[in-house]
Amino acid sequence: MKVVPVWAAALAGLVSGAVALGVAQLVAGFIKPETSPVVAVGDSAIDLTPPPVKDFAINTFGSYDKTALLGGMLVVIALIAAGLGVLARRRVLYGLLGLAAFGVVGVAAVLTRPGAALVDVVPTIVGVIAGMWVLAWLMNRAVTRRPSPEDVHEQQTQEAERPAVMRAGDELYAFDRRRLLTGVATGVVVAGVGTVAGQVLGGRKAVDMARGSLALPRATAVPLPAGTDFHVNGLSSFITKNRDFYRVDTALIVPQVDPRAWKLRIHGMVDRPIELTFDDLLRRPLTEAYVTLTCVSNEVGGPYAGNARWLGVRMADVLREAGLQSGADMLLSTSDDGFTAGTPVDVVMDGRDALFAFSMNGEVLPTEHGFPVRQVVPGLYGYVSATKWVVDIKVTRFDRDQAYWTPRGWAAKGPIKTESRIDVPGDSASLKAGRTVIAGVAWAQHTGISAVEVRVDNGPWRQARLASVPGPDTWRQWMLDWDATSGAHTIQVRATDAAGRTQTEQEALPAPDGASGWHTIGVNVA
Repeated sequence: MKVVPVWAAALAGLVSGAVALGVAQLVAGFIKPETSPVVAVGDSAIDLTPPPVKDFAINTFGSYDKTALLGGMLVVIALIAAGLGVLARRRVLYGLLGLAAFGVVGVAAVLTRPGAALVDVVPTIVGVIAGMWVLAWLMNRAVTRRPSPEDVHEQQTQEAERPAVMRAGDELYAFDRRRLLTGVATGVVVAGVGTVAGQVLGGRKAVDMARGSLALPRATAVPLPAGTDFHVNGLSSFITKNRDFYRVDTALIVPQVDPRAWKLRIHGMVDRPIELTFDDLLRRPLTEAYVTLTCVSNEVGGPYAGNARWLGVRMADVLREAGLQSGADMLLSTSDDGFTAGTPVDVVMDGRDALFAFSMNGEVLPTEHGFPVRQVVPGLYGYVSATKWVVDIKVTRFDRDQAYWTPRGWAAKGPIKTESRIDVPGDSASLKAGRTVIAGVAWAQHTGISAVEVRVDNGPWRQARLASVPGPDTWRQWMLDWDATSGAHTIQVRATDAAGRTQTEQEALPAPDGASGWHTIGVNVA
């Protein structure tokens, strides 16, 4: 096949890889989206990535870290597929063996996912077989056999126009650009149709329709006191809009859970195991609460905190109905995609508004934030409490079970540290001399913020003015007027919680139990 140019062989390999992935996506749509080899390999990559690398990805790409991972994977897959095409230029069998090896990797990734079944490898196997067939087909289309001997005389008259040829035994072969490109076009269509159809079959459209048709039950709205928001330009609003709320999780693709099929199982160290449907949940007494969530990977001054109005069922009420047994101290919650979190029982049962939530800011819970049901627990970092797409609660003990992040170096229990952040002005901002506003937010869920202090250039600490809050579970806006003078200045902030504990100056990285230190920025005043 050396008569085929390198670029053409690489193109054939690339299209073969695309067809393999498209067909696999299509078949996964009939089984479940998580069985797609790209998703399985991506999930395995997330699980195996060292925590410092994950922290780098989150800090660099933010909520787009999954997109960056998928994009990087597709680039690598494309390069490998093109390389296999070039390998097939020497001998088609080499390219086919390369695709088979790639399929083995995909099968291994699928089988190591939580709850994997043997049928889950079908998309990968069918996709690889399709890719192998297409590679052989395209390489065959890329060459044309020399005409029969009786046509040689006529062929000689066209010899000057013929492309380069290669002798194989007594036969001559020529590269056929047109046949290859028509085959490539067919392959691209197959890959595209398979990918789109697989996504539709995977339930995204059905779940979106279910969300759109869902009527939220009525609940008594939590009244907000006057003055919860200073309405300062650039200051985080008291309520974070759904589209702006941070997202940090391990789901490479957002699970598509049909509420009509959703069930929540509560078992383990309980007297009466419970299984709830979505309709069962909606019929129970409802609670609405304002709660600020914070990610443990958030650095001091970082963006991974948000405040929302949540509606749902109190977790404590459901657990009391199940009957907690003596000695149980952990709730091992499991997401639809297999992620687990370990939540301290005493925190959920102490009277705070820990919820199985299905509504966010008056709207049906967005799919990327856990639709149909997620956990919301004030006072704990999300990695030990805020399980999205929750389907299972095992009542157990910390000395018997471990959640997803614990063996990866994070603390088993994650109480949120008192934090404060400067939103206005921004770091390295250029300001005009004169009266200006310094403002931000501070949080200490489930204790509350009692004071915020600001200092400039290591001068005396000054008390900031605090906005009102409906309770101890939300962040609190603060602001301070400052007479800015010309020059470079350093601004620092610290908060004190309602228990009298002042935010520590000691700096710590997010791992293993949350960052600490004072948020410090620099500004230049003209």
